[in-house]
Amino acid sequence: MSSKHPSYYVPAQSSWPIVGAVSLFLIAVGAGLTVQNMAEGGDGSVFGKLILLSGFLFLLYMFAGWFSNVITESMSGKYSAQISRSFRQGMSWFIFSEVMFFGAFFGALFYARMISVPWLGGASNNLMTHEVLWPTFEALWPLTSTPDGTTTEAMSWKGIPLINTLLLLTSSITLHLAHTGLEKNQRMALIVWLEITIVLACFFLYYQGVEYVHAYQDLGLTLQSGVYGNTFFLLTGFHGMHVFLGTTFLIVLLARVAKDHFTPKDHFAFQAGSWYWHFVDVVWLCLFVFVYVI
Repeated sequence: MSSKHPSYYVPAQSSWPIVGAVSLFLIAVGAGLTVQNMAEGGDGSVFGKLILLSGFLFLLYMFAGWFSNVITESMSGKYSAQISRSFRQGMSWFIFSEVMFFGAFFGALFYARMISVPWLGGASNNLMTHEVLWPTFEALWPLTSTPDGTTTEAMSWKGIPLINTLLLLTSSITLHLAHTGLEKNQRMALIVWLEITIVLACFFLYYQGVEYVHAYQDLGLTLQSGVYGNTFFLLTGFHGMHVFLGTTFLIVLLARVAKDHFTPKDHFAFQAGSWYWHFVDVVWLCLFVFVYVI
């Protein structure tokens, strides 16, 4: 980012936030229709899948356009030191908002496990509620049955979840090595370690897809599997979306590295991507412990 312009650059009005909002709306509607059809015994609504796909395509279009605008502005020297500080503050607040986002879902998980389930099982002198609502209820977590008698199996932490944990931990190390290579002006190390990080991220997404297929087909674990199924898919699904977005971010950074957009002293975009990726990794560690292990 150049400091040629001491004044604060204010970009023109942009349509990209609207495009992003539309894409997220399409993703939500498409995912809802697809999951609803699968819950009814189908293999996913074709109409829902088309809406879901269009939502992701719009999202990628928004990323491409918005990133292109910001990169063009940066490389043309329109960003001053003050704007650089604004970017850092903005990214910090964005990650804080993401912490609050996942905090809400973890809070729901803890409330269900530590308050609702024990209370329904008779804690706090509540001796009659489960007898009326669910006579066969047992206050155990994870809840692998529902009041209508539907049973499922809990997802083990072994196997794919453990593999994905190792993949993300390794990716944090490789991304740090790439960042170190950038700071030391070691171009080859930067490119190689960043490429390895992207490959590890893609493997994570692939294995999460395999895990979901296993959950639906072999374990009977679906969004209809009571509070356990709900919290499992909400937490892992939203995290998977964040991994997808982070991977897209890293791919853009790799393309910018190929065009020599960064220097050892001027590379906040790379640093922001690194912050985001490490945040995603920390969230997964919490998720692995509280959703899979405990």
